[in-house]
Amino acid sequence: MSRTRLTALLALVALTGFITTLDNTVVNVALPTIQRELGLSVTGLEWVASSYVLVFGAFLLPGGRLGDLFGRRRVLAVGLIVFTAASAAAAFAQDGATLIAARSVQGSGAALVIPATLAVIAADLPERRRAPAIGLWTAALAVALACGPAVGGLITQHWGWSWVFLLNVPCGALALALSAAVPPAREQPHAGLLGRLDLPGIVLSALAPLLLTYALVRGGEDSFQAAPVPYCLAGAALCVLVLIGVERRAPQPLVELDLLGTRSLGGGALAQVLWGIGVNGVFFFTALYLQRLLGFTPTEAGLAFLPLALALLAVTPFAERAAGRAGVHRSVAAGLLLVAGGLWWVSDTGAGASRLDLQPGLLLIGVGSALTAPLTVCAVAGVPEDRTGMASGLISAAREISGVFGVVLVGAVLSRRQTASLHAGHTPDEAFLDGYHLGLRLAAGCVVLGALVTWYALRENTSVASGRGRRSTPEEGRSEDCRPAP
Repeated sequence: MSRTRLTALLALVALTGFITTLDNTVVNVALPTIQRELGLSVTGLEWVASSYVLVFGAFLLPGGRLGDLFGRRRVLAVGLIVFTAASAAAAFAQDGATLIAARSVQGSGAALVIPATLAVIAADLPERRRAPAIGLWTAALAVALACGPAVGGLITQHWGWSWVFLLNVPCGALALALSAAVPPAREQPHAGLLGRLDLPGIVLSALAPLLLTYALVRGGEDSFQAAPVPYCLAGAALCVLVLIGVERRAPQPLVELDLLGTRSLGGGALAQVLWGIGVNGVFFFTALYLQRLLGFTPTEAGLAFLPLALALLAVTPFAERAAGRAGVHRSVAAGLLLVAGGLWWVSDTGAGASRLDLQPGLLLIGVGSALTAPLTVCAVAGVPEDRTGMASGLISAAREISGVFGVVLVGAVLSRRQTASLHAGHTPDEAFLDGYHLGLRLAAGCVVLGALVTWYALRENTSVASGRGRRSTPEEGRSEDCRPAP
């Protein structure tokens, strides 16, 4: 591979990871302004924040499978076009419904981009370049996650919230130009390829999280006993059960359930969900807390997260070294415990807190999140090349769906506790703070559970080859055997 192509691929990996993840957090600080200008309720704001992540997560598995079938370059290019066009539509939205729809389409484009990008790393880069590329991709995600509030605050206050979305247009165009460096598929698509798509699996895998999210949002707003919340919860559970049965019998399944039997992939996906619940919850609701209770401007609220971003940048390059020395299960579990401690610290801040009062907790979240970087490498390790899109889609879906759950679960707890506090005679600000504290403590508990899962799942890595599990020896890989199988 030429140096020029390698540079273009690495730039593509970093840029696609950055822009698709930035949309998870860049909008959070802009939400109070969007609410004021478009006249949205708190529930409407949750849908503005969640619609992108929800569709993103729901369609990552189909996106990964499409990459396996149609080729990484084609799927990546289509995803970038959809994402960029939807970003422009979101920028010019004049009402909440249009904005939510545009955000949903954005998510569908990102769902094609991310699995294709990870598949490029696993299949198109030389083996010695894969680990650095994953590190670069993870660092890009970390920077986007942490810098999103600061970027969103600066843009919203000085240019207007529309520019939060317009920022994606030149970035998407540049990524599309770089995608030409991706090698074409070894085999061209042939007649009957569409018939190999697992359409029932696609429908069921998208419908289950949609029903669950709708139920959580409505339940938090009204009551979990009121219709249609119980029916949506039951429908989501039924979709999951039927999906398992369908995938076991499908000739070309959307997800091979044997992959989930791999301890590293199944446990890694669960740990991603639990980590994402905590981190996404703190970004969304702390942005509201800073502006609503502490009176921060959008810029000030965004800059409050800057030390977290710096901690991520500083520690991420050392995460792989820490995993190699202590073992991935120890270093990632320790990182998750630091995140949980940071969430608990932030949850203890009150109405009279300052920016400095938040920083120890936010720094712990940044350092801990950086230490979880090797989790992605371990989760996908050992998957055969023709299933890299499937595995990448699965681990990416776990991470993105966790963003939805982080917002709606913490939001449901916050709303219910806030309502109870109002009925008890507290002021609106006191009631919001009461719900905010409880929601973040729930998120911290989820992250602690993620640390326990990681400790168990990554202690001994198994790789999937030829449809069977194989236990690797320490000499076969680095960082506790977390490397792709040949």
